[in-house]
Amino acid sequence: MKISISYPPIENKKGIPLLSQNRQFQWFSEPTYIYPCVPAYAATLLKQAGYDVVWDDGIAEEKSYSQWLRDFEKISPDLVMIETKTPVVKKHWKIIGDIKQVSPDTKVVLVGDHVTALPMESMENSKVDFILEGGDYDFLLLNLVEYLNGKTENLEHGIWYRKNGEMKNTGKFQTNHDLNSLPFIDRDLTRWELYAYKNGNFKRTPGTYTMVGRDCWHRKNGGCTFCSWTTLFPTWRVKKPELLVDEIGFLIERYGVKTVFDDTGTFPVGGWLRKFCKLMIERGYNEAIDFSCNMRFGACSFEDYRLMKKAGFRMLLFGLESASQETLDRINKQLTVEEIVDSCRKAKMAGLEPHLTIMVGYPWETKEDMWKTFRLAKYLFEKGWADTLQATIVIPYPGTKMFEECKRKGLLTTLDWDDYDMKKLVMKCVLNEEDVKEMTREMYKLFFNPKYVFRRLTSIRNLEDLDFIKRGFAKVIGHINDFSG
Repeated sequence: MKISISYPPIENKKGIPLLSQNRQFQWFSEPTYIYPCVPAYAATLLKQAGYDVVWDDGIAEEKSYSQWLRDFEKISPDLVMIETKTPVVKKHWKIIGDIKQVSPDTKVVLVGDHVTALPMESMENSKVDFILEGGDYDFLLLNLVEYLNGKTENLEHGIWYRKNGEMKNTGKFQTNHDLNSLPFIDRDLTRWELYAYKNGNFKRTPGTYTMVGRDCWHRKNGGCTFCSWTTLFPTWRVKKPELLVDEIGFLIERYGVKTVFDDTGTFPVGGWLRKFCKLMIERGYNEAIDFSCNMRFGACSFEDYRLMKKAGFRMLLFGLESASQETLDRINKQLTVEEIVDSCRKAKMAGLEPHLTIMVGYPWETKEDMWKTFRLAKYLFEKGWADTLQATIVIPYPGTKMFEECKRKGLLTTLDWDDYDMKKLVMKCVLNEEDVKEMTREMYKLFFNPKYVFRRLTSIRNLEDLDFIKRGFAKVIGHINDFSG
């Protein structure tokens, strides 16, 4: 049986779709390709089980849609898996129709947070054959393929299918698979090199991604209200630290990787983190790579940050989101503004590079609230306690608590999923759309603050530093364009 893991190109004047391994969808004018770990695990598991697997990322390969469709017709797989998200799900419905035209016998599987939240919608509006709910669709896809080949009698929970003209499902999906049982991702099969260079998170290239946990241990009252991945991963699981260290060693020795970014929603802390760091130091991997990850403000002590620096950590991606305490409380960050400042200061004092993620366009925020966030970001930049940032517009994705709240309170301005791509507001806000876009651009203009520019230029030690800064400024200009018009 031949199975394709596919990302069909989506041609749009808005830019390149940032779709794979992404929690918030955007169109990028400056391409960024993020290595999709869960689909890569799916491909690896299938190959190990003896199936013919095709890795088909037409987006990262920069194919035109017509070329991709011609190539797909030649491949003619028995089954294809496509990851979808809210702003492109309608486009994927059309693509499924095209697939059925050129390869009628191919079974189509949809996965991702949108179809997990609204599985029936895609069953009704497209010719999709199967939908896999939840984030463990690597395990579920293997189960489905084994079932179709008569190698198992039972389908796992979380699978939608058609039978005798009716839509059926196997029950609520479970996130109880043992992550420690997963093999190393087959990087050759999944063409890791496509994602190794065009990524703003990589100071040194080639770089790649790992994902040791699923997905975020911040679970008080259900986690952050805006996060679509809480739909995929309602429970927290993590591999043993030894397994991640083993994988990093393999990446260094086999592929010469210089940067690893672990894309777990929030990297494990406490005893797990300290054991990981000590193993990295003992094996000398801290001297071979830069390691970066998503981290939570207030989760680490200064001693933890110092140990992380010694272990080879470079960038820590922190979710700042807003400097309004009311907003932080309403989106359930379980965080104070004082903790934001304190964590940035301590991480930077330890030699790490804090990266801030900020969102604008909350329905209740005033212009003063937005400027408060801007002033905090500027303060952290000027103090040298933050190195980089990214700013986005708040989008309430189906399945999130924010979406349910907005729907309940009548705050949604549209249910046309095409509009949920950060190009416009989809919630009734105190501010107008241009105010929100202008603030997003202003956030990115902080990169041109004279104090920041001077500090970055004086930090250059080698050609890699210079290349990273050049690539970074190109990305910044691209982001400013992304939120223009």
